[in-house]
Amino acid sequence: MTPIRHLLTLSDLEVEELKAIFHEAIELKKAYKNGVREKLLDGKVLGMIFEKMSLRTRVSFEAGINHLGGSAMLLEDRHVGIGTREAIKDVARVLSSMVDCIVFRAKSHKVVQEFASWSSVPVINALTDKAHPCQALADMLTIYEEFGSFDDVKIAWVGDSNNVSASLVEAAAMFGVHIALSSPVGYHFTKEEIQELTRLRQPGFELSLHENPADAVRGARVVYTDVWVSMGEEAEEKERLEKFAPFQVNAALMKHARKDAIFMHCLPARRGLEVTDEVIDSPQSRIVEEAENRMHAQKGLLLWLLRN
Repeated sequence: MTPIRHLLTLSDLEVEELKAIFHEAIELKKAYKNGVREKLLDGKVLGMIFEKMSLRTRVSFEAGINHLGGSAMLLEDRHVGIGTREAIKDVARVLSSMVDCIVFRAKSHKVVQEFASWSSVPVINALTDKAHPCQALADMLTIYEEFGSFDDVKIAWVGDSNNVSASLVEAAAMFGVHIALSSPVGYHFTKEEIQELTRLRQPGFELSLHENPADAVRGARVVYTDVWVSMGEEAEEKERLEKFAPFQVNAALMKHARKDAIFMHCLPARRGLEVTDEVIDSPQSRIVEEAENRMHAQKGLLLWLLRN
């Protein structure tokens, strides 16, 4: 039997597979914009488990599978009770016997890994504490659409070295793109984490680390940030707000980027903290396009996984 393919991190894919999914997403978006919604996954059922709140992830997956002719069902954690009401392996084995693919947004990456090991259908990581691969796919699609290629593109990440930035580094490595990271002391990736994230790096990839956000943003065509306090880190909020204050993306910081630079944020944003209204509502902002591209990127992923 062919092994079940999952997407828990981008490195679960070979570089050429990632590119195939990427170009599938581009073609599906073109068709969608032309009013074409071909039922390529007619009758397929997507199960969605959410241990954390979701807006973009839930809607983009549910809308996407419907556009492709399939259907989706939401399974809230309070109803499923993974690891409390039922053992992980029991839920995985039962659910995967009834649906064609499972989307899992979880608090712990290890839980999703264990779940996938028992599943008989593909499992997609819809965000864990370690990675957010679907967001990175949408981010790279947004950048590609803006500039026409990844040539001469530098991405500047300003803020926490978290799950979103981890997947973005992984995507940059696999697509051969320069990425600069600027985080407060104590909030950087470790050397071991960077080695893991850049294992599949391609020609053109460059990673630079900066203490000063302005140095990271200088010459960038993409300036990206995320919340300073993620779900599950509320106890650290006071300390984080103090340490991250110099890393706010504002008009002054954006001036260090190229004139054609765009601003990106995975959302939800805490306006006035990691980014000012002046930036997030500016003509440079691509937050809406980026959010929409979650749907198109995930349609490409679903089609690739379920066809293979």
